[in-house]
Amino acid sequence: MERSKDRNSEISAHYTLDGLAEAIRTGLEKLDGAGAALDLLGAVDEFHMGGRRATEALAAALSLPEGAKVLDIGCGLGGTARFLAATAGVDVEGVDLTPAYVEIGQALTRQLGLDDRVRLSVGQAQALPFRPESFDAATMLHVGMNIPDKAAVFAGIARMLKPGGRFAIYDVMRIGTGEVAFPVPWSSRPQTSFLATPEAYRSALAEAGLRLVSTEDRREMALAMFRTMKQRMQDMGPPPLGLHLVMGKDAPVKLSNMIAALEAGTVAPVQMIAAKE
Repeated sequence: MERSKDRNSEISAHYTLDGLAEAIRTGLEKLDGAGAALDLLGAVDEFHMGGRRATEALAAALSLPEGAKVLDIGCGLGGTARFLAATAGVDVEGVDLTPAYVEIGQALTRQLGLDDRVRLSVGQAQALPFRPESFDAATMLHVGMNIPDKAAVFAGIARMLKPGGRFAIYDVMRIGTGEVAFPVPWSSRPQTSFLATPEAYRSALAEAGLRLVSTEDRREMALAMFRTMKQRMQDMGPPPLGLHLVMGKDAPVKLSNMIAALEAGTVAPVQMIAAKE
């Protein structure tokens, strides 16, 4: 238990950055009039490969009915939760390990007037504080890489889902051999990185009583995104809002290491949709 607590503290510290709230506020001010705040924020609060584009694909695969109750595990700054609430008319409970993310996410949710549909709280994926069978769907975007026991987490999620409920995963998974250089966006060192293969995810889902509906490898999309981001930063410098804000001063190194692992075919972002029978 103590080892798990220490690991969780280190993972939370990895994502905690001084001045992040102010940087996001400043970025929004610089982009004032350039578009709706919900869309502008997608560049920074959708902290996963592909950003808003990947979230749209995941939402389309889930096909959520209006009024559905959704659980977002590892909600981060709440970008996915707010997007789903605003575009699909669903109610979202988001849980994240990092208090600073939740605090910033709550402020952004109020700012966008979505606090009647989106609730974010600090919590662990391994100990979800909700009643069984209280959600129509669950999402988990770029979270499993920080979780060693995915089977236990999936079992907990399965308990939270109503019969027929769907679970959408969008994680970085190991698809080939080779080492990953650190730091990367989800971890500063190997001890807090728990990459697993798609086969391991499928096994963990089956063990939890969840039937795999579909799998999609999004490696090419991710490569295109990161190459464009890296080139834009080299040519024009960082934009007012972007993932560099949540990756901190090591953003260039994290991006380079991530691109190298993608190009080598070592890892890829993979989307999986599963269902509770």
